[in-house]
Amino acid sequence: MSDTNSIGLHSGSASQLAERLNALLANYQIFYMNVRGYHWNVKGENFFELHTKFEEFYTDLLAKVDEVAERILTLGHQPVHAYSDYFRLASIEEEKSVHDGEACVRGVVKGYQTLIELQREILSLASDADDEGTSSLVSDYIREQEKTIWMLNAYLG
Repeated sequence: MSDTNSIGLHSGSASQLAERLNALLANYQIFYMNVRGYHWNVKGENFFELHTKFEEFYTDLLAKVDEVAERILTLGHQPVHAYSDYFRLASIEEEKSVHDGEACVRGVVKGYQTLIELQREILSLASDADDEGTSSLVSDYIREQEKTIWMLNAYLG
């Protein structure tokens, strides 16, 4: 009996990666809804600019939710899909009634910082497990999100 999964990764490593990817999935889902809320509720002189930008962000986040869930399935595990699990696993907290544009942008920066921290942890685990698929996925996310943080911080001044 083999100790590897269907894609040739050590079963224990795949299980550990799937667990951390489920935490990432939970954080993406909560962050997605926060950014959706910013999009809907932002007010102020930069409304049009931020409303459009937040839509761009949440559209990208939704695509990543699907990619992370499918990676978990590829590893041979089940992605969580209940909000009760998301709240239990996520370190990003839901935000309610945020209207101020600057506060919304700061919330986006904070959310991306949290995702990057978790993705770096996953990147290290994936590297140790010789899991190039997961490494590539989260490495691309990190690169994109670091640039987004830089741009948002430039926006904030």
